[in-house]
Amino acid sequence: MNKHFEDARYYLKRAGETASKGVKEELEPVEQRFRELTGKESEPEAGRLDTVKSDLKELQQNAEGEAEQAIADAREKIDSYRQKDETEA
Repeated sequence: MNKHFEDARYYLKRAGETASKGVKEELEPVEQRFRELTGKESEPEAGRLDTVKSDLKELQQNAEGEAEQAIADAREKIDSYRQKDETEA
């Protein structure tokens, strides 16, 4: 892609992000007022750190399960190999 198009795409993306943040900031008081009038509290968003922690915990559990299965499979193969070796001897 042409360098100029890449630069334009980058700056358009940045402009969109900045505009989005500006709109959210401008509408925040309106949202708070609306929530006060309707009696609904804003729900806390899961932080990025919490999301990463839960993803890592899930990956850890998956890895532990796969490791246990691999160890069990290896033990079975070793046992079958030893039994095969004993019957041939």
